Amino acid sequence: MNLDWALLQGIRSLAVCPFLDFLMPKITMLGNGGTVWLAAAFALICTKKYRRQGLLMLTALVLGALVGVAGLKNLLARPRPCWLDPSVPLLITAPTDYSFPSGHTLISTIGAVLLTKTNRRFGYLAIPLAVLIAFSRMYLYVHFPSDILGGAVLGVMIALGMWQVGEKLPE
Repeated sequence: MNLDWALLQGIRSLAVCPFLDFLMPKITMLGNGGTVWLAAAFALICTKKYRRQGLLMLTALVLGALVGVAGLKNLLARPRPCWLDPSVPLLITAPTDYSFPSGHTLISTIGAVLLTKTNRRFGYLAIPLAVLIAFSRMYLYVHFPSDILGGAVLGVMIALGMWQVGEKLPE
């Protein structure tokens, strides 16, 4: 965890500024409860052309929440940086669940991967948004870099697995 601490401190020392202090809580809020990604899934479901992909995305988001947020977080029970070093003032309410993997990153990665697989143009917005949400979690001192990496890797695995399942389903 020493490398994690060093990376987190490096990010904080390079990036902290009043503009980001204002922006990052708002960016992270987009990922709260997977709100923006659920909205995208429901938007896809409402169209005939992308209904199948919307249902796959919704299923993958639920699977990600069950495996990562409800499962792995409680199984691994990794403390958050803000719990271990309460001297850093938080810009958001301190989370009460564990740290690994980052649920915001996991769900954002699932959403961004599946939106990009659905239509490459959707990825032009989804990928930068997912990256910003992931970065915001470190900036706000609620995740270590390895939490972000773990959430991203698991998110890619779930998204690509769900995409493969979807390709095998009949129309």
